Amino acid sequence: MPELPEVEVVRRGLLGHVVGKRIVAVEVLHPRAVRRQLGGAADLIGLLAGATVTAARRRGKYLWLEADPAAAADPIAILVHLGMSGQMLVQSAGAVDEKHLRIRATLDDGTELRFVDQRTFGSWMVDDIVGSVPASIAHIAPDPFDPGYDQSAVVKVLRGKHTEIKRALLDQTVVSGVGNIYADEALWRSQIHGQRLTDKLPVKSLRAVLDNAAAVMSEALDQGGTSFDALYVNVNGQSGYFERSLNAYGREGKPCRRCGAAMRREHFMNRSSFSCPRCQVRPRF
Repeated sequence: MPELPEVEVVRRGLLGHVVGKRIVAVEVLHPRAVRRQLGGAADLIGLLAGATVTAARRRGKYLWLEADPAAAADPIAILVHLGMSGQMLVQSAGAVDEKHLRIRATLDDGTELRFVDQRTFGSWMVDDIVGSVPASIAHIAPDPFDPGYDQSAVVKVLRGKHTEIKRALLDQTVVSGVGNIYADEALWRSQIHGQRLTDKLPVKSLRAVLDNAAAVMSEALDQGGTSFDALYVNVNGQSGYFERSLNAYGREGKPCRRCGAAMRREHFMNRSSFSCPRCQVRPRF
């Protein structure tokens, strides 16, 4: 699943191309693309037809469009799950359909918002808005760029847990937006191994990890996100290139850019963790 910088790149693209436009028609081309929608394709189409997009928002790795529906007083959220390969593309009407096109929303300016998803793990659904977020993600914690983010509160939660720091960073109810790639990068910058326990780490170290997570995601955002293949793109179909700046993730066997030791790869939650054996000493339990 794309992490915060990649989703933010998509959000910014939607902000410039879709917000203010009215949805003229919606076509669902694959049932899995609306599997989270109660009532299926017909329900989603009925709710979106005639709606005007008023905002493009994000919390952590979750993306949604706010819209004023034609036949209801309250605004709705079009919650987009990008999954592993979901793409939100803006195309001119009549452009050749992508091979894995799943949803097409025709806009009143003659363009189309297309949801393309090769692996079909992603989806759209219409949700109510509770407070400022879709109801189904109300449990997701603010991310480091959210106005409601409180680092001191996050540190307090971390100190109250007896869990590995990397596992805690990936817990979207603690702090959202950080995934496997940027967790490894933040821990490398902090010179902390991912198996260190949160209740044993000093407050200063926990703050450093959170600061470094925010910093590396901000840098990734400036470079359009991280792309390892052609599946992650922005609304214009362009890939990010922060992969070239990664210091930890995917660098097994390569020299640590800080001390020169060969970077290691370890199994973690059915994924991989990358760290420096010299700079990030594995804890002894």
